[in-house]
Amino acid sequence: MSTTRMLVLALVRWLEPVHGYEVRRELVSWNVEEWANIAPGSIYHALRKLTEEGLLEEVATEKVAGRPARTLYRTTWPGREEYDRLLRNHWWEIHNPTDPFLAALSCLPSLTRREAVLALRNRASMLRGRLAQGRETQARWLHDKPVHVHWMVELGSVRAEAEIGWCERVAERIEAGEGVHEGDPGEPWHASLREWRRAFGDLPPREDT
Repeated sequence: MSTTRMLVLALVRWLEPVHGYEVRRELVSWNVEEWANIAPGSIYHALRKLTEEGLLEEVATEKVAGRPARTLYRTTWPGREEYDRLLRNHWWEIHNPTDPFLAALSCLPSLTRREAVLALRNRASMLRGRLAQGRETQARWLHDKPVHVHWMVELGSVRAEAEIGWCERVAERIEAGEGVHEGDPGEPWHASLREWRRAFGDLPPREDT
């Protein structure tokens, strides 16, 4: 929600007074749903919420040619302060992204070695495909964009390339026998989970009977 708040405040501040429709249209044109996880419908909700909190104010309501009424917004002084706070917070602090893959990675031993290797190499292949497709369309999309937007796209490419390399390296290490996996010879991997926890002091020593 803080990302949505920051971007909505930014657009209103830059374009004020501005209709909510224009804020939504501009953010959708930035493809924020893809890289900021902002659903288009949440933009109107953010406008209403920010207004209730006194960070935005309604300047006027206009109705043209039978269309639904459109409200003009502008930032208040507290709204400008909140925007500055959120902006500096996102620039100067590290925020770990929420990625379901990390949760799945924590359960890696539940996969057989073969499936884990196939999944990692498939992930690398999908990332390569996404990069290739993006480069074809981005050249046209970026031609009239500010230089910092080019840098945003570059950052996404660098992160994808780094993850591709990571997937390939980990797949090779799993193939070489590192880690424990479902289907490995011997007792099931989860049978040793209590021993792992004891090694880190999470469980008391086992009492032999």
